[in-house]
Amino acid sequence: MREPIALSASEVVARLDDFNAILDARSPSEYALDHVPGAINAPVLDDAQRAAVGTLNAEQGAFEAKRLGAGLVAQNIGQLIATRFAHQGRDWKPLVYCWRGGQRSGSLATVMARIGWHTTMIDGGYRAFRRYVIDDLSARAPAQPWLVVAGRTGSAKSRLLQALAQAGEQVLDLEHLARHRGSVLGAWPGDPQPTQKHFETSIWDALRRFDVRRPVFVESESRKIGQCQVPEPLIHAMRASPVVVIEADVAVRSRFLLDEYAHFRSDPPGLLHMLDKLTALHGAERVAQWRTLIEQDHWDTLVERLLLEHYDPSYDRSMRRNFTRLEQAATVRLSGADTQGIGEAVQALRSLADAHA
Repeated sequence: MREPIALSASEVVARLDDFNAILDARSPSEYALDHVPGAINAPVLDDAQRAAVGTLNAEQGAFEAKRLGAGLVAQNIGQLIATRFAHQGRDWKPLVYCWRGGQRSGSLATVMARIGWHTTMIDGGYRAFRRYVIDDLSARAPAQPWLVVAGRTGSAKSRLLQALAQAGEQVLDLEHLARHRGSVLGAWPGDPQPTQKHFETSIWDALRRFDVRRPVFVESESRKIGQCQVPEPLIHAMRASPVVVIEADVAVRSRFLLDEYAHFRSDPPGLLHMLDKLTALHGAERVAQWRTLIEQDHWDTLVERLLLEHYDPSYDRSMRRNFTRLEQAATVRLSGADTQGIGEAVQALRSLADAHA
């Protein structure tokens, strides 16, 4: 009779891409906070059921709570087997985990193994996996060579990173993982940011796939990208690494931003609300001037003034304060954010990566 196999977090990670499916047996709210990369939620107790079992345990004791929980778990596992997993053949190899590798994942894994599936569990559950991620991220970040892409706001750094990735270079796009462009106007419309834990797991998942013999391109981020905090080992490694500065004229940067932030043109009230947050920094008079430009539909002038009066001074101060190797930085000229301009800049960046390999 087949039984589930329990492996340590490190053993599971070494085989993480070999499983046919990764099943998170926790409740949907636990899954939403963070989960193993590639996992799907297969809860043996949903949020309401888990709360009901906890309440019963507090009010009537463990026996009554376990009896209720067992019945609910049995029903939910039966439903999963009969529906979501009904098409799986005898050679299916799932990985199953819950919070601590206890009753919830154990119940699901035991039933699946008894059916005949090659079922593996994470010994210690998600909690053990989380500890492994934090430790491994702390080890990988300083060991990986980095090439930090800097440049004032609007110099198309994110677009350059995307083009570098498409060209086969190693890229860590922190703004993409954080779902935020990093500035006061940087929220992605309709796309909420991940939790801090999930942000860190996504960074680790990218790091584990990199070749340590070649540099990774990363943007010169602040410690926080929206509400997401860049892990300390990574921020320290980035700030001690070689820097390449993208140089572009104000007109080039302004055109790029008008395209990149087009959603604000269709939502002036939302932009006005964002700009009000800068009153304490720039004063009511200057913010009122910006508001007038929006109301008069003078978008080109607005963007150029925001660059020169807010973004450029702030970015320059941050770079001088945080990146110790800025004075030795190489420079790449961005003639435009069109296909030709991006392509030329990418070639220059790739040559720099070869020089640092």
